[in-house]
Amino acid sequence: MNSCIKVMSFNMRTAVLADGANSFWERKPRILAMLERERPDIIGFQEVTDEMREWLGEALADYTVVGCGREKHYDGESVAIALRRGAFELLSLRHFWLSHTPSVPGSRYGGDQSSCPRITAVAELYCKREHRVLTVLNTHLDHKGRDARYLGMLDNARAVLATDAPFVFMGDMNALPDSPELLLAKELLATRGGRCISEGVGATFHGFKGAAGARHEIDYIFTDLSAAPTRLVPDEGKDGLYYSDHFALTAELTFSDDGLND
Repeated sequence: MNSCIKVMSFNMRTAVLADGANSFWERKPRILAMLERERPDIIGFQEVTDEMREWLGEALADYTVVGCGREKHYDGESVAIALRRGAFELLSLRHFWLSHTPSVPGSRYGGDQSSCPRITAVAELYCKREHRVLTVLNTHLDHKGRDARYLGMLDNARAVLATDAPFVFMGDMNALPDSPELLLAKELLATRGGRCISEGVGATFHGFKGAAGARHEIDYIFTDLSAAPTRLVPDEGKDGLYYSDHFALTAELTFSDDGLND
C-alpha cells in the first residue's frame, strides 16, 4: 500500500502592526499549534516576509524551509515551501516572477497589476518513501489586477505543463472558482490529468472572523495525483486570536501503484 503525502497551502497573512491583536507576532503560538496538529509533509506558505521566513526556519524543527523574497534583491514577501525533514531530497529549487521577464527579480506585468511583484516557487523533490519525483509549485496571484491574475495563471500552468513529473500546484489565487483564470487553469492542467481538488471546500478567506466571516474561496490545490478530499483547517479563534485571516487547506495525496497517476 502506498503511503500518503500530506500537503498544505497556507496564507499566513503578512506581518503588519495594523492587525493589532491578530498581528503576526501575537499569532505565532497559534500558527505553531495548528501546524503541530496537522503535521503536513509539505507546506506552501504565502505572504511570508523575511522575518517570518527566518522565524519559520527556526521554529519548525522538523522541517526545512526554502524560498526567497519577491523583490529585486530577493527580499520581501515570499511563497516559501517547508519540507518535512527526512522525507524528501530537494533536487532543485527555482523561482520565476509573474511578468514578461520571469527571470528578472522584482519584475511585474504592469498594466492593471498592483505595485506588488508576484512570484512562484518551484521545488523538484525526490520522495524517499515512494521512490518517486514530485514537482511542487507554490504561488500567490495579484490581489488587484484581473489581467495580471490571468497572465499569472497562464504562466503557472505553462510551468506545470513543462514538467514530466507528477505535480502539486497550490496557493492563494485571489480568484473565485468561476473566474476566467480558474477556468483557464482547469482546462490547461486537465490536458495532463490535473484537476482542482479543493474546489467546493468552502470560503478560505475570513478576515480574522473565523467561520462567521468566511467570504471568498480563493485558495486552491491542483494535482494529478490520487487525492483524498481536501479539507479546511478549522480555526475557532481562541479569545479572538486566529492563526491567520485565511483557513489553511490540506490534502492527502498518493502515487498510483503502476507508476501512472489517476
